[in-house]
Amino acid sequence: MASGIKCIAPPFLRPGDRIAMVSPAYYTPDENLDRAAEVLHLWGFELTVGAHVRCLDAGRYAGTDAERLADLRAALRDPTVRAIVCNRGGYGTFHFVEALTAEDFTADPKWLVGFSDITTLLSMEACAGVMSIHGPMDSMLAAASGKDESCLRLHELLLGTVPGYKLPPHPLSRPGKASGTLVGGNLSTLVPLLETWADVTRRNGFILFFEEIEESMHHIDRMLRMLLLRGLADRCRGIILGEFTDCAGEFTYGSVEEMILRILPDWGVPVLCGFPAGHGEVNLPLVMGAPVTLDVRADGASLDFLF
Repeated sequence: MASGIKCIAPPFLRPGDRIAMVSPAYYTPDENLDRAAEVLHLWGFELTVGAHVRCLDAGRYAGTDAERLADLRAALRDPTVRAIVCNRGGYGTFHFVEALTAEDFTADPKWLVGFSDITTLLSMEACAGVMSIHGPMDSMLAAASGKDESCLRLHELLLGTVPGYKLPPHPLSRPGKASGTLVGGNLSTLVPLLETWADVTRRNGFILFFEEIEESMHHIDRMLRMLLLRGLADRCRGIILGEFTDCAGEFTYGSVEEMILRILPDWGVPVLCGFPAGHGEVNLPLVMGAPVTLDVRADGASLDFLF
């Protein structure tokens, strides 16, 4: 039987600590890089910027595979760096599944922040036994000058204030209460990791969060059924559905969430719909790999982190 996921929390930061900005996937426009750097400086952190973040390869990537991997490894190995903020998602981190190992993340545990395509790295961290942060990257930091709720919560979390969330009721949520290790991220990025060393769904006792952007309903249907065919219902204790941004509605379901609830068997676990995280305007930070309690009720829901 597969074991559960147990992760350590990297040390929280203090003002004056150093953050590395890296681009392991797509290229980030200079304007976003510069504005995000200003925000992190205003928060009181020193910065190390990856040597290749302003490179461009194949019209989209922030440098070649070797260049992007070199920046990420340099940040992971630098003892003066206490957190890593990924600049952008897009695509590209899946290229590193064979190149990186658990030891790359455990040798010097530090907070890694990102979402979307960065789900690959968040999953690697969880499987290695280190917590990470699904949260805002450059575009969000730059757009709101770091002053919207998502960015402010990220700042607080980096400094040690662990969040707790209260959510309003949602008509599609399934009530229940469960505890487990929070894992997940972008569904299209998570599913290709099945059967690799970074597959968090192979483990027992997790609560799965997922979100999506610009995917067809039939693709979301297919990916979710792939997870179910690989035993999701045997190992998952709860589901959190985030934002489904600009997902095409070629079927006549009222929403993506309605389709998902039709696909998911009711095996007695809570399902929370409408958590404000993903590619929408709000992307509240989630600590991946953390023990959590999910409580879904008729009058609302709560998500509490237990570390």
